Amino acid sequence: MKESEGLDIPTENRCSFCDYLSGARLYTVLCRNEQVAALVTREQRGVGHVLVIPVRHVPTLLEAKQDELHAIIDTVARVASAIDVVFGRPGIAVWQNNGTAAHQAIPHLHFHVAGTLPGGGTDFDDVPELSVAETDEIADRIRAGAPSPICDLPSKPALPN
Repeated sequence: MKESEGLDIPTENRCSFCDYLSGARLYTVLCRNEQVAALVTREQRGVGHVLVIPVRHVPTLLEAKQDELHAIIDTVARVASAIDVVFGRPGIAVWQNNGTAAHQAIPHLHFHVAGTLPGGGTDFDDVPELSVAETDEIADRIRAGAPSPICDLPSKPALPN
């Protein structure tokens, strides 16, 4: 385990999320911009389960820059809205873990966003791993039904002359 800002974090030879973003490993990228990406996870713990991550490798919430934090939470809100519209869930679960004691499994900051399951909540037991083709279908549904583009960067105010 590696220590990050006083937290024990999991170690990996290569960051899975960085590999997904670089194309080194196949994964469904729902959307991406300069600061943030949304990935459809192969382990669906809720309906339309998506991970929102910074593009820059950041181990935990404690190392993220202010502009990254704003872009991440804006994207989390857009993903939650899209899941609500597309899947019509009675609730949306959002969670994020920092450090092995909090059950962080991948040392790259990520927020989980998922519609609740029938009966409520999300599934933290073992869940089947979907194929990339199946997660691509989930991404297509979310993109098609999203009320607005999910990974748009907020427009910057015009500078005075």
